[in-house]
Amino acid sequence: MKIINTSFRDLKIIAHKKHSDFRGSLRETYNKKIINWDKFIFEYATISKKNVLRGFHFQYKHQQSKLITVIKGKVLDCVIDLRKNSRTSGKIFSIILSENNCKSLYVPRGFAHAYFSIQKINVIYYKLSDYYNPKFEDGIYYNDKDIKVKWPKTKLIVSKKDKLLGSFQDFKTKYKGL
Repeated sequence: MKIINTSFRDLKIIAHKKHSDFRGSLRETYNKKIINWDKFIFEYATISKKNVLRGFHFQYKHQQSKLITVIKGKVLDCVIDLRKNSRTSGKIFSIILSENNCKSLYVPRGFAHAYFSIQKINVIYYKLSDYYNPKFEDGIYYNDKDIKVKWPKTKLIVSKKDKLLGSFQDFKTKYKGL
């Protein structure tokens, strides 16, 4: 397991080593001795079909840091830095996470998160630093003109809830930053 720093403070890529043989493969996805800068207390997994886009989501109270790993499939994973005192505030970071490239993304508190599912079936595994609390959940519209994420040019499958999320300008007016 190798930790790779990004140009965003505390946003990290974790490169895993995959061990394969005729039976399949094994990879270590978390080791507290190596990923020792956060305490994870909650885990879940999502399964998304091809062309599904989820996000951008965040919790404005009980903010969560996340360790995101793709167990099966391939996703375009994107985050927006919403930290008001960050030099990268309002900027986007994106990365391909897949079962083949064996990378995870550590997202610290203060980011909004989204992903686009590229393959037929995509299993995404999360470790989180706080519990999900829908009362404090909010988000930013995935196709906001100020965000300018280059999603694949295909018919996106987006939930009704995500289509109704506010703009980045709405976020700045309402929260001023996280």
